[in-house]
Amino acid sequence: MYVDEGASDSAADSAAVERTFEALPAARGQAFARSWWGQAWLKALEDSALDGAQVKLGRRHARAGAVGAVSVRPGRITAVVQDRDHTRHRSDVLLQQLSAADWDRFLDLVADRAGHIAALLDRDMPPVLVEDAAAAGIELLPGIGDLEPECDCAAWDHCAHSTALCYQLARLLDQDPFILLLMRGRGERELLDELQARSASRAAGATGADAAAEPDAAGVPAAEAYAARDILPPLPAAPPPVAAPGAPPVLGGGTPPAPGVDVAALEFLIGDAAARAQGLLADALSARHPESPPPPVLTPAQDAVRLAAAAPGAAISARLAAGSGRDARSLAVAVRAWELGGAAGLAVLEEDWTPEPEALARATGRLAAAWEDDGARPRLRVTRNRWTVVGGAAQLRYGRDGRWWPYRREGGRWVPAGPGTDDPAGALAELTAEGWSAEG
Repeated sequence: MYVDEGASDSAADSAAVERTFEALPAARGQAFARSWWGQAWLKALEDSALDGAQVKLGRRHARAGAVGAVSVRPGRITAVVQDRDHTRHRSDVLLQQLSAADWDRFLDLVADRAGHIAALLDRDMPPVLVEDAAAAGIELLPGIGDLEPECDCAAWDHCAHSTALCYQLARLLDQDPFILLLMRGRGERELLDELQARSASRAAGATGADAAAEPDAAGVPAAEAYAARDILPPLPAAPPPVAAPGAPPVLGGGTPPAPGVDVAALEFLIGDAAARAQGLLADALSARHPESPPPPVLTPAQDAVRLAAAAPGAAISARLAAGSGRDARSLAVAVRAWELGGAAGLAVLEEDWTPEPEALARATGRLAAAWEDDGARPRLRVTRNRWTVVGGAAQLRYGRDGRWWPYRREGGRWVPAGPGTDDPAGALAELTAEGWSAEG
């Protein structure tokens, strides 16, 4: 994929280099961005462009493989885009570079956390890295109006050519988030060299501080101790990971249980607690633990669904259904939602909410733009956060997380049909392929 690496950009304060990527093949039937940062890039484009028709046409150009080799350098991406009549246009998209002070804060922030460096080396950009940067006043991802187009077709807003270039770049960002950092002003090699120098400097500073410290010193900050990890005595070895939770005790037999105690249910809960403890321990021992988000706090009704998803048997399932205010069929539907999306999937099943006008307009616009051919778009009836195929048995639900969740009508009720997705057209296409586009 990588073709060439040129000389330093003299207009940049850093020695960031230009990178050129070969033209990508056509992408018919594929999502342009699978990573969350690639999707954020496209959202900045789609929320900024004033002409939805140009966005749709640009997406068609990108799908058809009309975008040539993409050149990326600090503050700018460039490519030649070919129209259907074979007219070629040079198109550029500009993104403001970070200032020297911003880069200084960002490099300090990354050097302070080994997990951030490891993620970048893995070609990953975890949300916590972007959130930490934003908290320090550094915006890595573009927002509304940050992507400034320039095209020789003389359009004053995002035209089909600059839009096609942005869609193509989203595919490249999926593979390598360093492209975004290059646009912000630092090349990969330079950035990693600076991080290495800062880490070495901190380790040397920590060593000098240790030598000058009084014997009765109270200690050093944790960040300094971590930076000096190569010269400190090794920590005790971490306990070995637990491959599987232990077998729960058998409570049946022997002394009769107290009145009202369901032995089978208690054994099931003990086993569930052991499995959850094993999962928490494995996460704590993982190298990526600092970036792992905490599990959501569940309500008793949600936790009943989680427990029922483990198939504890008819008797315990009946107790879970009654305890959560559901009948057996409602619990089965809720378990299906949990299996497809966890707490978020369950919320989409049970919450009937009205998006804010801005979110509703954005969702409606993205849904309309998902079909390149207006004639192929199904007729949809909108009721709050639910888009239902008119005369059909298919429905999309818009979640508070901004994703689309497919549903189908079975036995007089709506049931989950798949996981949440950013592609509403793809979700409906799967339902159509399964025969749910018409009332059954």
